[in-house]
Amino acid sequence: MGKKVIGLLGSPLSDGNTAKLLDRALKGAEDAGCTVEKIEAASLDLQACMEMMFCKDHDTCIMDDDMQQIYPKFRDMDGLIIATPVMTMGIPGKLKSLMDRFQVFFMAKYIRKKSFIAKERREGRNGLFICISGMKIPEVFVGAKLTVQAFFDIIDCQYADELLISDMDTIRDITAHPDLLEAAYQKGYALGKLLTG
Repeated sequence: MGKKVIGLLGSPLSDGNTAKLLDRALKGAEDAGCTVEKIEAASLDLQACMEMMFCKDHDTCIMDDDMQQIYPKFRDMDGLIIATPVMTMGIPGKLKSLMDRFQVFFMAKYIRKKSFIAKERREGRNGLFICISGMKIPEVFVGAKLTVQAFFDIIDCQYADELLISDMDTIRDITAHPDLLEAAYQKGYALGKLLTG
């Protein structure tokens, strides 16, 4: 069985520019020999983290929603591709809420010192960050990158590569720019090759 790659879509638009870039990256990972699965944050039934601290002493969250099916997937994966637009110099709320619910992983790794990811697997887990922004301003990706880097660290996944595309308000339709779709494919393929060795 091939290495498992999860594609996590942060955009609320399931067929928008970000989704198209993610689909191309996942196709690249698949062509490199990986098994892929796409998860759309906007379609999940999940609540924001309430900091109930149940996960301080337990391996799961007390809140019973779609996250209970998400946690095992993130334990078992080998690679992660997060694709999101920038919103208010950060990431969309639903994606941020999903990340915050990984307090379960944070508590295991940093409080109990027993990460869910075995030591021998940690260096082999790698991720790709794809992010688009409507505006072309110097620091537009800073907030999103810091959030994603912190998330990757919490789930023991190396931040291996990125594809950052600004000026989408001018570009508008990503399909009119096959070079950008090809860049996403090549980044996904490279991630897949990194995972499959």
